[in-house]
Amino acid sequence: MPTYVAALVLGLGAGAVYAALGLGLVLIHRASGVVNVAHAAFAMYVTYQYAELRDVGDLVLPVVGLPPRVHLTDSPSFALALTVSLAMAALGGLVVYFLIFRPLRHAPPVLTLVASVGLMIALQALAVLQFGSDNRFIDSVLPRTSFSLFGENVPADRPLLAALVATVGIVMWAVSRWTLLGLATRAVAESDEATAQFGYRPEVVAATSWVAASVLGALAGILVAPISVLSPSTYTLFIVPALAAALLGGLSSFGATIVGALLLGMVQSVLLPLQHSVSWLDQPGLRSLFPLLFLIAIALTRGQLIPGRDQILAPTAARLPRAEPAGRPLHDLYVVVPAGVLALVLLSGSYRLGLERSLAGAVVCLSFVVLTGFAGQLSLAQMSLAGVAGFLLARLQGGLGVPFPLAPLLATGAATVAGLLLGVLSRRIRGVDLAVVTLTAGVAFQEMVFANPLITGGLAGSAVPAPKVFGIDLGVAGAGYPRVQYGLLTLAVFVLCAFGVARLRASTSGLRMLAVRSNERAASAVGVDAARTKLLASAISAGIAGFGGCLIGYGQGRLSFDSFGVFASLFFLAIASVGGVMSVRGAVLGGLLAPGGVVFTLLDRLIDLARYQSLLCGVALMVLVVLRPEGLAYDPRQPAVRLRIPAEARA
Repeated sequence: MPTYVAALVLGLGAGAVYAALGLGLVLIHRASGVVNVAHAAFAMYVTYQYAELRDVGDLVLPVVGLPPRVHLTDSPSFALALTVSLAMAALGGLVVYFLIFRPLRHAPPVLTLVASVGLMIALQALAVLQFGSDNRFIDSVLPRTSFSLFGENVPADRPLLAALVATVGIVMWAVSRWTLLGLATRAVAESDEATAQFGYRPEVVAATSWVAASVLGALAGILVAPISVLSPSTYTLFIVPALAAALLGGLSSFGATIVGALLLGMVQSVLLPLQHSVSWLDQPGLRSLFPLLFLIAIALTRGQLIPGRDQILAPTAARLPRAEPAGRPLHDLYVVVPAGVLALVLLSGSYRLGLERSLAGAVVCLSFVVLTGFAGQLSLAQMSLAGVAGFLLARLQGGLGVPFPLAPLLATGAATVAGLLLGVLSRRIRGVDLAVVTLTAGVAFQEMVFANPLITGGLAGSAVPAPKVFGIDLGVAGAGYPRVQYGLLTLAVFVLCAFGVARLRASTSGLRMLAVRSNERAASAVGVDAARTKLLASAISAGIAGFGGCLIGYGQGRLSFDSFGVFASLFFLAIASVGGVMSVRGAVLGGLLAPGGVVFTLLDRLIDLARYQSLLCGVALMVLVVLRPEGLAYDPRQPAVRLRIPAEARA
C-alpha cells in the first residue's frame, strides 16, 4: 500500500503538466474557438530555447535560411534564460495568432484544427533541425528535496508543482469571473460580434489569451524537467492527455481541467507498480490507453466533446471545400496511367524510387479523399490503419507463408475491419471531436501495438518478402534497383483505388456521403442514414489506407516502429490537405509530397533541401488553410456543383 500511495503522489507531477497545458487549451478555446493541438509542440520549442540558453547562452531564432543563433552571454543565469524564453513564448503566441488563427476566426472549426496540425508539424521539424532529435536532460527548477510518506521517499517537487498549477488555475478563474478582461473573454466565447457591439475588440481579447496560454505552456514545459526527458516527440504528445483533461470541462472549465489532469496523472502513475504486481496488466503502452478511455466516456456521457460556439457566421464562412464534378476523376486517370508508365520506364535510380514511393503515398492520400473530402470526417489515425495492414502483411507473407496477392488482401481486410471498429466507437461524434478521438487512438495504438516488439519485431523491424505471382518477382529490390516491376504494381493499385473512388463519387453512396458532409441534419431529414453512411466511409477509407500500407511495406522491405506512427498520420494529413482532399487529382499532388517521394528526391538532388521537407509541408499547410483551403488541386474556375439526392439514395 505505501508504494501505491507514493505512486499517486508522484503522479501529481505529470498531472500538473497536463493541467498547465490544459489550462492553456481552455484559455485559447474560450477566446478564439481554436482547438490548438500544437500547444504542447510550442511549449516544447520554448523549452529547447530555455535549455540552450542555460547550456551555452545562445538565443535560437525560429527561422530557417538566416543565422539562427545569437550569443547573449558566456555565463547564463536561470533568471536570464527563463525571462528570455517566456518573452519568446509571448511573442510567438502573438505572431501565431495574428498570422494564422485571426484570419481563420470565422472558418469552420475543422479548418482551424488542420492549421494547428500544420503548426505542430512545423514546430517539431524546426526543433529537430535546430536542436537535434536526441533526448536531452535539463536541470530541475524546483527544489530537489524529498519527504517520507509511509516509509517511502517521495520527491517534494511533484506536489509543489501541482500546488503551483492549482494556484494558477484559481487565479485564472478569479480573473475570468471578476475582471473586465475575464468577462470580455467569456463574452467572446459566446459571440465575438456581440462582444464588439459593447466596445470590446475581440481580436485584442483573443491575442491576450494566446499570449497568456503560450507563456503558461512554456512554463509548464520548463518545469517538467524532473518528470520527462526533453525530446521533440515526447513533449509534443503531451497534448493528448492535456486535451483529455481540458475536454472534461468542455474546454471551458479551469477547475474541471485541473481535477481531470491530476486524476489522469495519478492513475497513469499508479499503474506502474500495479503492472509489476498483476502480470496480465504488464502490457506495453497501457498507460497511453487511459486518455482514450477518458474521451470515450465523456463522449458517451455528453454526446459531444467540444460544445459549439454561438457564432453568427457569414453565409460563405462555414462552407467546406467544394466537391469536384463526378466525371473529372475518370478523365484524369486517362492522363495519369500513360504518363505514369512512361515515367517509370524512362526514370531510373532515386528518381524512379521517388515516383514509386509517391504512388504508394497517393494511395494513402486517397483514403483522406473518401473520409474527409466526401464524408466530412477528419481522422488523425489513417497511418495507424495502414500500419495494421503493413505489419499483418509481414506476418502473413513472411511468417506464415501466405502467397501474394492473398496476403495483402487479407491484411487490407483487417485494416478495413479496424477502421469499421473505430467508426462504430466514434459514430456519435464528428468533425473536431472525431479528430481529437482519432489522434488519441493513434497515440494509444502506437504505444500499445507498434511499440510492442512481439508484433513489430522491435529494433530489427519486420521483414516484408517481395510480392511474386506466377513466378514473376514484383519486388523493388534486385537487379536494376529500384525495379520497374514494383513501380508498375504501385501504379496498378493506385489506378484501381482511384477508379473506385471516382465511381464512388458518382454513386448513390457517394451522394449520401456528400449530403452528410454538407449538412448532416438536413441529410437525415430527407432519409439519408447518416450513421450508416459515415461507417461506410470509414470502412472504405481504412481499406484504401490498408492498400497503401501494404505498398509501403513492399517498397521498404522492412517495417519499423516509426513507419506508421502518429506523426506519420499527421504528416500524411498535411500532404493530403496541401494537395486537396476533395479530388483524385489532389491525392496525386499529395503523393508527390510523400516521404521519399518525387518532391523529396528533387529537393535532395537539386537544391539539397530534403531535410526541410516536413517543415515546408507544415508551413504550406498553414498558408493554404488561410489562403486556399481547397488545396493546390482546386480550380477556382470550377462551376458550382448542385447536389441532388435521387430517391434511391435516401433509403
